[in-house]
Amino acid sequence: MTENWIDRFPGLSQLEPAVREELRSKSKLMMVPQGTVIFGPGKTPENLLLLLDGSVRVQQTSENGREIVLYRVLAGESCVLTTACLLAYEDYSAEGIAETDVQAVAIPRGVFDDLISKSINFRSFIFTAYSKRITDLFLVIEEIAFQRLDIRLAQKLLELARGQAHIKTTHQQLAAELGTAREVVSRQLQEFQRRGWVAQARGNIEILNAASLKQLATDNG
Repeated sequence: MTENWIDRFPGLSQLEPAVREELRSKSKLMMVPQGTVIFGPGKTPENLLLLLDGSVRVQQTSENGREIVLYRVLAGESCVLTTACLLAYEDYSAEGIAETDVQAVAIPRGVFDDLISKSINFRSFIFTAYSKRITDLFLVIEEIAFQRLDIRLAQKLLELARGQAHIKTTHQQLAAELGTAREVVSRQLQEFQRRGWVAQARGNIEILNAASLKQLATDNG
């Protein structure tokens, strides 16, 4: 395993030498192919994963089958749901899916428990990441509860486009990202298309009028 992976996480740079060596020697490097379900509801976490490369989508599915994307774990981050389950000795209530090929470091539960109890710096790293992600989740809840869907959809389209004209996505995927029903997204995209802002094809959306989408995306009303 890459000897200096610990240095890729600023919060771990101040670890005591003995703790640093324990973390380095007892953790394992993992390679996870794109599309792999890394964890799911009812499963017990065995490791805390620290991502070195790639993206993991954490999502929850309701009883009626509706999906909502809670957050993504990117390189340099850990999964707050895994942290919560490790701390509370509970099973997962959502699933994590590798959106890309993922390279990560797996810290076994025993090592996690040991370092949480004896290292102030490791504990600070874990809870700082935890508190930041909890704040992000509250923002997601606020957006779903209070922000207009047309504004959120315009923002999401611009985010996915990254300055390009074509987006490869489906109405169902957009609905999961926005925490709403596919039919609601479809109706709003039809309205965007009627206005001449987008064009739709199966699995693809073309941005025709980015300026109008940006104007809507910044609408505070």
